[in-house]
Amino acid sequence: MTTRGRIDKRQAILEGAFTVFAREGYAQACVQDIARESGVAKPTVYNHMTDKATLFRNALEAAAQTALAGRVAALEPLAASQDDLRATLEEVAHALLRLHTDSRSCALKRLLYSEINHFPDILEIVKESGPDRLNQALADRLARLALAGRLRAADPDLAAEQFLALLLGPLEARSRLGTRTLEDAELRTMAAAAVDTFLRAWAAP
Repeated sequence: MTTRGRIDKRQAILEGAFTVFAREGYAQACVQDIARESGVAKPTVYNHMTDKATLFRNALEAAAQTALAGRVAALEPLAASQDDLRATLEEVAHALLRLHTDSRSCALKRLLYSEINHFPDILEIVKESGPDRLNQALADRLARLALAGRLRAADPDLAAEQFLALLLGPLEARSRLGTRTLEDAELRTMAAAAVDTFLRAWAAP
């Protein structure tokens, strides 16, 4: 098998595993179902992953990395020069809220909450592939805005942390930890409120 083919099969297995784990939970999921979902033979799953626990950890890490890529891409409008900083921040905030409430993100969150006692290390696995990296990417863009005189030149890491907290704190409460679907109009209202509070604290004088 070529290296490309092996990578593609591994990716298919991780995708299939996440789908099955999200649907069945860790305890009820079986490797045969994962193989079927992935479109490979059961021995192929074991060729790529030594056991179900390893597969679970790798599937969550891959899902977190996929989610991270979309969230970092949503920050792109901040990299361009813009006249209306508030509107740009609201666009980014709304995009982040939508990405944090999509079905994959909600499934990842449910798995994290349900299995954290059995797999305490998955919190760090998901954090390193998710919130921590997103905060770093956002801090970089806010630092550039501070250098351009658009935001206060203070601590971009703290600014990024507070921006995300203003978004995700209310999101957790309103969505009831991802069990309630939020309409797009509500997400936009939440984005505008978060940006308003953020700019009151961080806008340049």
